[in-house]
Amino acid sequence: MLRFPLPQVHHDYQSFAALARLYARTKDCFLERIEIDMSSATWFEADMCAALGAILYSLGQNLNTVELTNIAPRVWDILARNGFLSHYGRAKVPDRWGSTISYQRFDDRDDHFFARYIESQFIHRSEMPEMSSGLLKKFRESIFEIFSNAVWHSRTQLGIFSCGQLFPSKGLLNFTVADLGVGMRQNIQDFAGLDLAAEDAIVWATEENNTTRRGPIPGGLGLKLLREFIDLNGGCLQIVSDAGFWQTKDERVSTARLGHPFPGTVVYIGINTADLNSYSLTSELDPNEIF
Repeated sequence: MLRFPLPQVHHDYQSFAALARLYARTKDCFLERIEIDMSSATWFEADMCAALGAILYSLGQNLNTVELTNIAPRVWDILARNGFLSHYGRAKVPDRWGSTISYQRFDDRDDHFFARYIESQFIHRSEMPEMSSGLLKKFRESIFEIFSNAVWHSRTQLGIFSCGQLFPSKGLLNFTVADLGVGMRQNIQDFAGLDLAAEDAIVWATEENNTTRRGPIPGGLGLKLLREFIDLNGGCLQIVSDAGFWQTKDERVSTARLGHPFPGTVVYIGINTADLNSYSLTSELDPNEIF
């Protein structure tokens, strides 16, 4: 049996590094019993189930048995209410407060199911900042582009994982999507011919007009719009791909290199629900109302 202690999991470099370290230690296991000891994980950001779930799912494909042990009561409550623990032999607890965006795995052909999922559980939540119909449409397309990127760009064959959580007292709505694909660095190298460091590949992917998509369908706009909205909203956007870590928060971008690569790409969106501003596209503004 292989035992791996999991520390507290927040939205930070250290937590992603710990998840990548978990994958590095277990990726070659076959027909093993793997214990994830969560006695030190006194806090676990619920939406990070998407990233952890992706790793554990990949271990299951190698016929390993994964067991989560020593789960703290308040962590148990969170992971039971969003349905994550039900994938590991535990009962799902009803979400009486309606604060969870359920943990889900989607196949690459489940685009319609994913669209309905983000519509019903994320985009139309009453806690979301007010958006014009045009911006809401673009925001929806940006979230869906993350799914499309996981299918077409990352070439994942093991699925797309997502989860979210509302924290009313913190004024925060978290949503995370993870895939088990080739990652941004490899995809950019294959289709754009650029040999970039993992963190620089994320920077490239978040810049306007940069895309590896071919054909008449434009790409690369989703992450740019999300980045602009999050900066205005006062939230946080993080991307982890391969060994790269990228974050924009308080309108400041930071990057770092993980000690081990994550087996795919993770996109975390943290929305400030205390934001009372109303948002719209520049193209929707009435010129007579500007002055």
